[in-house]
Amino acid sequence: MKLFEITTAPLSVDDVVARLARPSIGAVTTFVGVVRGETDGRETQRLEYEAYPEMAEEQLQRIGGEIRRRWPTIRQVAIVHRIGHLQIGETIVVIAVSSPHRQETFAATHYAIDRLKEIVPIWKKEVWKNGEAWRSEQTESKRAQEQEERE
Repeated sequence: MKLFEITTAPLSVDDVVARLARPSIGAVTTFVGVVRGETDGRETQRLEYEAYPEMAEEQLQRIGGEIRRRWPTIRQVAIVHRIGHLQIGETIVVIAVSSPHRQETFAATHYAIDRLKEIVPIWKKEVWKNGEAWRSEQTESKRAQEQEERE
């Protein structure tokens, strides 16, 4: 099973976590991103994701390497991102980080989603009742950072 994958198939958290199963693992921390029904005060009808899979998977693998260098206790990282048309409530991305102990898995998981939004070439179209707009994950990351600074 691939640890870093772009897919059109529905995602299973259990499937991604199972990719990390080893006898030495005592902790697996996950991040699950789902399609929400509202963005910036507008009711979202669906999201459409596109990517160049080979390039995106290469960048996902890069993130996994960065994590293992930064947190040496991390054993494995799996990042699976879905593309295509996604409805409200469907899973977009699953990130799983494993280690013998839990401490560093939380920081590593947080790093993984932030880094994904910074460097992975994935494009998202938000579709609302009265319009639509394409947004890159990089744009979303910058917008989230600006929102955090305002709060």
